[in-house]
Amino acid sequence: MTDLRTDHSRATAQGAHSHGAAPRPRYVASRADRPTSFDPADIPVPGGREEEWRFTPIKRFAPLFDLDAVAAGTRAGGVTMSVDAPAGAVVEEIARDDARLGAVGAPVDRTGVVAWAAFQSATAITLGAGARLDRAVRVAIQGDDAGLARPTSQHLLITAEPGSAGTVILDHTGTAALTQGVEIVVGDGADLTVVTVQGWDDAAVHASNHRACVEGGGALKHVVVSLGGDTRIAPDLGFSGEGGRIDAYGVYFTDAGQHQEHRPYVAHTEPHCYSRVTYKGALQGDAAHAVWVGDCLIGAGARGTDTYELNRNLVLTPGAKADSIPNLEIENGNIEGAGHASATGRFDDAQLFYLRARGIPEREARRLVVLGFFNEIVSEIGVPEVEERLMTAIEHELELTGLIQAGPGAPADERP
Repeated sequence: MTDLRTDHSRATAQGAHSHGAAPRPRYVASRADRPTSFDPADIPVPGGREEEWRFTPIKRFAPLFDLDAVAAGTRAGGVTMSVDAPAGAVVEEIARDDARLGAVGAPVDRTGVVAWAAFQSATAITLGAGARLDRAVRVAIQGDDAGLARPTSQHLLITAEPGSAGTVILDHTGTAALTQGVEIVVGDGADLTVVTVQGWDDAAVHASNHRACVEGGGALKHVVVSLGGDTRIAPDLGFSGEGGRIDAYGVYFTDAGQHQEHRPYVAHTEPHCYSRVTYKGALQGDAAHAVWVGDCLIGAGARGTDTYELNRNLVLTPGAKADSIPNLEIENGNIEGAGHASATGRFDDAQLFYLRARGIPEREARRLVVLGFFNEIVSEIGVPEVEERLMTAIEHELELTGLIQAGPGAPADERP
């Protein structure tokens, strides 16, 4: 299995169970040059000034930097997990020395390497060769640590073998301090959708490093939905072989005092591969903070690449802040296309005027504008129950602002 390193970075991911590589430069500006390692000694505890961590509230995430505390919390059990899988999908609990683990690449930051070093066993979900799942695999991850006294690690391996097709949903609820590693392997000709829903209670803290490899002719749809808790989700997505496709979507709604950070990275190292990264979020309330750092590398050997990344943020109330940083590194001019866009703004007055001119009350007009903003991306998820749940949650959040009225399905006594 090819790792996620690039010729540009020379940041070699060691073999899954080899920890003897020489130390690398620790923190650099380029995402392609980040240190990657299975050894926590190679990726130190951040202080907050590093490029990778300058937006993150270090104190909130500090419990996930402590390897000893996370190892102890993992043994104590701050999180429970259950898997409901249809025919065609195999679920296994595997030991950490299983040869399949670590093959995609090494962790890329402190929380990721702590998650790797602290987990006791991993959950492997495999879509068999040629299998076509008739329903999604649902992974329920429940936090049961209201005091955040048991910081916990977790590791999952999701494999779509050649010619298979299906969806895996990771659903996070409750309260926990969780650092998580998710490895994703998409075989030749496979079509896999992975949806991770952060529906945590407000006090939860969750860091997750998704490391994905799409083999030639494979397709991955990667969807991140962040609604609750303080979250830092870092998908590292790459290719192994010609002709792969990655569509990465993200939707988030950031409330007062909440921190939601998304750091997708796509490494194009193979010829004629395609990627699209589209994240949209809304923010409301004092000290609501959303961060999006989207990076894409087009390596020297990635001729014929077609890639684009987009982030849009809608600020609903004063006091909320969005940081949005797209980056594109191009080492090969022989490509189909590459670009990025980023914007943060408030309600579109022109759209509001258009709707109000047609007799629609202001709060209902605001509701329609916001739902329209999200609907474009929500409709791409392709999992009806997730789409419905997400739009319902967004409507609920909007009602809390007092800026819009409840939807037609809400009880009359819940409407302003």
